[in-house]
Amino acid sequence: MRKTKVIFYTNNKGVSPVKNDLFKLTKRQQGKVQRAIQPIVEFGVGTHIRNIKKLTGTPLWEIRILGRDNIRILYAMVIAGSIVLLNIFVKKSQKTPRKELKIALERLADAKRRLTS
Repeated sequence: MRKTKVIFYTNNKGVSPVKNDLFKLTKRQQGKVQRAIQPIVEFGVGTHIRNIKKLTGTPLWEIRILGRDNIRILYAMVIAGSIVLLNIFVKKSQKTPRKELKIALERLADAKRRLTS
């Protein structure tokens, strides 16, 4: 089985806001994020992986890191066999905030333009 490649979204200035936000988390939270991403790397994208959810009506998927941290990572497939991590945030309400979805969708459009050209 071929592993899935994980790409951190990087803007046109070479900055990865997702990496920056990830490094702001505690070491324990960073470990949880790493453990949540590992099954995607090993087994690919899909609802067969625990704590993964497709966001209806969008091309986005959500990694749900549960517990008292309640961290979410929004990602999408851009190139076959690869996912791009678009946004990471601490979820404080029942619904995913529109602001966070908007950020992820804008970054996805930018990533598609630059990664596929």
